[in-house]
Amino acid sequence: MSPASVPPLAEGAARILLRPIGNPLPLGFLALAAATLLVSGLQLGWLEPSEGDGVALILIAFVFPLQLVASIFGYLARDVVAGTGMGVLAGSWLSVGLVKLTTAPASTSDALGLFLLIAGIAMLVPAAVSAWGKLVPAAVLTTTAVRFAVTGLHELTASSGWETAAGLVGLALGVLALYAALAMALEDARRETVLPLFRRGAGRASVGGDLREQVQRIEREAGVREQL
Repeated sequence: MSPASVPPLAEGAARILLRPIGNPLPLGFLALAAATLLVSGLQLGWLEPSEGDGVALILIAFVFPLQLVASIFGYLARDVVAGTGMGVLAGSWLSVGLVKLTTAPASTSDALGLFLLIAGIAMLVPAAVSAWGKLVPAAVLTTTAVRFAVTGLHELTASSGWETAAGLVGLALGVLALYAALAMALEDARRETVLPLFRRGAGRASVGGDLREQVQRIEREAGVREQL
């Protein structure tokens, strides 16, 4: 076949390789559950204020790296919700840990309070996007936004009422995050839905569609198209 007869698409074709990976969200949600339950323990008085340094170290050494890994693999899995949500969570818990580690026990910080309000608003971005496909992860991210906002109000006002409210929201978030982690881990291990995640639209097609449906628009995704 002469060069002039080669179809334009074949002449400029590029091969795109996809590498299957495990779902990183169960790891991120388990780390979230650990973080929120520990902080709730401080806020509700189950842990002594002197334990604050220990909680801060756990947030830095355990929660932050696990959610950072979940964020990286979320992007590698072409899931902007997982990548963005886990990335914001990783940075937020690291910030909370560092501030609590360097301030007096049971003290509050206006800077941390304002940051947590901003982090709560930021969490609504992946939550809103996730609502189009997976309602349970969307509920986790939305509850996280509320948890950050209420905790931020406590840091700004030093009100015991806001502290108790933050602790209670944190407990609810911990239970919800544990459920989401279990449901998604079972789904990946069994290759079928065991506990409902209330997938819909693209979220349902992502586990029920064939390979052609999964890659039919791959050329328009970040990392393949020329510009983000």
